[in-house]
Amino acid sequence: MNRRHKEWYSRGYIPHFDHADVAQMITFRLADSLPRERLDQIEKSVGCDDAPKRRQIEFFLDQGYGSCALRQPQVGSMVEAALLHFDGRRYRLIEWVVMPNHVHLLVELFPEWLLPEILRSWKSFTAHEANRILGSVGQFWQEDYFDRFIRDLKHFENARQYIRENPVTAGLAKLPEDWPYSSAFWRNRGRAARA
Repeated sequence: MNRRHKEWYSRGYIPHFDHADVAQMITFRLADSLPRERLDQIEKSVGCDDAPKRRQIEFFLDQGYGSCALRQPQVGSMVEAALLHFDGRRYRLIEWVVMPNHVHLLVELFPEWLLPEILRSWKSFTAHEANRILGSVGQFWQEDYFDRFIRDLKHFENARQYIRENPVTAGLAKLPEDWPYSSAFWRNRGRAARA
């Protein structure tokens, strides 16, 4: 099954890049993670310039707006397990972190899987499960997501470091491997179990 990747496309206002065998940094967030007035403020201050807008959104996400439902152990570990479920079969997860109100991934898609399908699968399954766990209903994830294809080795290392360090930067952990829903913790736990 070899389906055609869309390359560059837009679902409205955020451009996306869908291509196989290209590492991408992906961010998706809870529906309540940023109040509308905060988003309006960001857009007013930086306009449509993607990089400064993305940096400000990341800054505010790290401030812990919204319900932060992903911080609850049952929800955070379920989201992490869902990301790992098809690792090695549909994509290769390089780095990941499940923060209290958003998720960062560095991932490489396999040729037969399309980025929108992968995101829809992650978000649909985890939204249903999280709502079940929390005893709630309604929209769990923000509809859209950010994706950035990795241009070169320096960009790759910067994205990797950003994802690993995000819990430390947000003041949630002293070391990357201290945050339980992350590739740093997961790899450290694996080393500890083998020792």
